[in-house]
Amino acid sequence: MAELSIKKQRNTIQQDAGTKIFNVIAVTIVSFFAIVCLLPFVLVLSGSFSDESQVAINGYKLFPQEFSLQAYKVVFSNLGDTIGNAYLVTIYVTLVGTVVGLLLTSMSGYVLSRTDFKHRDKAAFFIYFTTLFSGGLIPSYLVNTTFLHLNHSLWAVILPGLLGPFNIFLFRNYIKGIPHSLVESARIDGAGDFRVYWQIIIPLCKPVSATVGLFLSLGYWNNWFGYSLYLISDKDKWGLQYLLYRMLARMTDAVKDSQIVMDALPSETMKLATAMLVTGPVLLFYPFAQRYFVSGLTIGGVKG
Repeated sequence: MAELSIKKQRNTIQQDAGTKIFNVIAVTIVSFFAIVCLLPFVLVLSGSFSDESQVAINGYKLFPQEFSLQAYKVVFSNLGDTIGNAYLVTIYVTLVGTVVGLLLTSMSGYVLSRTDFKHRDKAAFFIYFTTLFSGGLIPSYLVNTTFLHLNHSLWAVILPGLLGPFNIFLFRNYIKGIPHSLVESARIDGAGDFRVYWQIIIPLCKPVSATVGLFLSLGYWNNWFGYSLYLISDKDKWGLQYLLYRMLARMTDAVKDSQIVMDALPSETMKLATAMLVTGPVLLFYPFAQRYFVSGLTIGGVKG
């Protein structure tokens, strides 16, 4: 007995030592890749506050070279109050698209997860089919402009991104992991379909809701192509991404036409400044969804 207890203690000590070594190696590797992923952002941030001439001579550095706000001054001087309006448009489109998209996506996933829905396999096939084949740009443009008459409307930017097959199946697979006994208990108590969905399913779907919400919000925030198709003549409805794209294109054309002296235009640092203006708000939003992001993506992607 004494020998067995000693062996168990040795095995426990070896396991503890092995666990510690594994943890140290894992943390080191993850920390290394985290630093590698963080370096580009640090370089962009540092370059946006650097002097243009120093960046041209010495390249990008981790710390600003001759701290300068010239790039941001050029951006705001060329855009003026327009950038504030573009922020409001982008925030409006992102909020409306994310909220409505989450509502429709969760409803679709809930319906497809129900075993009493006879045609769920056929509906799932038609949804999945769209991931393999799409109508293309021209049919989409004709539908939005000719049939739906959404040209010159922000809904032309919002509607195409509301539903995505991947997000729907992510929700469906996650809801499949919720015990069916909860739904049965609610039905016994007299709850209807919508009440079961709203008061039982949705509160239990916080991880997958945060994951899909992050996907939707990033898609709407980074969208610029939709504005170029449907709102190119409505400057008051331009989003932030498309506005900054137009500004950079106009600056580049002005330099090519010799309307602006190259030395007077902080072209490189201005690009970095615009990148910071675009990504800044997203970085503030991500920490709130990060704790749900991994669990929602893994559970919703594996189950079912």
